[in-house]
Amino acid sequence: MRLLIIEDDREAAAYLTKAFREAGHSVDHAGDGLDGYALAREGAYDVLIVDRMLPKLDGLSLVRSLREQAIATPVLILSALGQVDDRVKGLRAGGDDYLPKPYAFSELLARTEVLARRQAGPAGAAEPTAYRVGDLELDRLSHRVSRAGREIPLQPREFRLLEYLMRHAGQVVTRTMLLENVWDYHFDPQTNVIDVHVSRLRGKIDRGFERPMIHTVRGAGYVVRTEEP
Repeated sequence: MRLLIIEDDREAAAYLTKAFREAGHSVDHAGDGLDGYALAREGAYDVLIVDRMLPKLDGLSLVRSLREQAIATPVLILSALGQVDDRVKGLRAGGDDYLPKPYAFSELLARTEVLARRQAGPAGAAEPTAYRVGDLELDRLSHRVSRAGREIPLQPREFRLLEYLMRHAGQVVTRTMLLENVWDYHFDPQTNVIDVHVSRLRGKIDRGFERPMIHTVRGAGYVVRTEEP
């Protein structure tokens, strides 16, 4: 799963991040409601884990705002407020589940997995064999990439990078997501490997075309889209 934890308690956030990663999942973290809202809008997450009491933008307001923007990513709300009325407010704000504190991580993990399965749809649903964004096409079966009908030869890593970006077209993909899903790194190697490969890929995909397809979102990551916003 690809998770976003929005939690202002640093110790709690560090514990959850470590536990979810040890369980084999990819985790991003935001320390306040506004940062969490921005990441949730731009990133491609399977589940959002949102603390109810957040600085700058409280958890319930954050979830309401996401739903108003038609963002349907499943949300699990964590809160020390565990009365029935509190849980009802959380669910009516747009939450998909509500887990009162204190809780066992095993239960949090199980509930998160249920939400991710529900979001994924019926078991066995096949991934598309090809992606298209504007005039850019990628065929996963033949490993061919073309733009405006012109074939573009790519190295294997460049193909994986473009495939991942196109799978999440229109959504900002973070460096952490690329490291874990394209390079299979579950740590930051402290190198510019991503920047080098994105620059090389951009040169092949965008060179000779009026409109770029691969964009850098400063401080966030990269996105494939047909034009500048």
